[in-house]
Amino acid sequence: MPANKYALLRYRIIDRCLTNKGKPFPTREDLRLACEDALFGSGGDAISLSTIDKDIWAMKNENELGYYAPIKFSKQNGGYFYEEEGYSISELSLGDEDLEAIRFATATLEQFRSIPIFKQYESAIDKIINRVNISPNPDDSSLAKFIQFEKSTVSLGNEHLAPLLDHIKSRKSVRISYRKFSDDVLNEYELHPYLLKEYHNRWYLIAFNVERNAMRTYGLERIEKLETAEKKFTIDPNFQPDLFFKYSLGITERSEKPEQIELQFEAATGKYLVTQPIHASQQIIKEDKNNITLGLNVLITTELINLILSFGHQVKVLKPKKLATLLQKELQKTLEHYNHTISRG
Repeated sequence: MPANKYALLRYRIIDRCLTNKGKPFPTREDLRLACEDALFGSGGDAISLSTIDKDIWAMKNENELGYYAPIKFSKQNGGYFYEEEGYSISELSLGDEDLEAIRFATATLEQFRSIPIFKQYESAIDKIINRVNISPNPDDSSLAKFIQFEKSTVSLGNEHLAPLLDHIKSRKSVRISYRKFSDDVLNEYELHPYLLKEYHNRWYLIAFNVERNAMRTYGLERIEKLETAEKKFTIDPNFQPDLFFKYSLGITERSEKPEQIELQFEAATGKYLVTQPIHASQQIIKEDKNNITLGLNVLITTELINLILSFGHQVKVLKPKKLATLLQKELQKTLEHYNHTISRG
């Protein structure tokens, strides 16, 4: 199969080692350390010897690379060399498409640099850019002329990401001081942390509340204090992260069964949503020149209601009736607000 861009970078580093006349016949460990140092910095342990073995095999045998590197192992010298004198893959440059793909991916990763848990990868990103002669600043002006990436705002609570992830991995309980948006009371909870989830640029903790004997969701920006409870816990074997939010549009999860939702959109909006589905369960039920009806199998939650409201007159709830009733009540409240505002002049 074709090599990924990260593997291509390792091949070039291996090639550089094999053509280094100052240190001929590099060993597997020499090659591993050179790749690791070039891509991740010294002192890391991100590349294994088995990866180097696979890289050498690929350089020698993968026809998708466009070359068959004549790499041999010298028993006498205990290292690798090119059997063909003067050989190098350095003349075989990455194409414009390859460079743009790396630039695009790096600029995407750039959006996460402000989040503490991703700080450890910052050096690796910069080194990869430098190794392919791309500007070390992924936000450089040449890229900005053609692509504008969405800039994520930094929400409060991101400092809790790394410690919570450690507690999830080590199965250690935590104590939090938590203040809801709906009141000003500071609550203390002992939690068994299970999962971290991002939604609309905010992070949430899904955890078992010991006192309430139930799973709950907590916004990280509302955690005012976090400390280790030093109690080990056993995770519920019935908890399946990939299924926990299967029928949710956001971070609301309930044990009730999902419902079949039918939404009729004006044609233009419907076509947009066909290309960017609301949910994995989305399917086209009916389509004509004026409207597209989409079906969803989801929970009726606040997130679903808010999403439907965001489309205004461009959408109509066909099923179920109780969802249509909920939307009607919300719209009536909104209308009352505006009637009151307008009547006051």
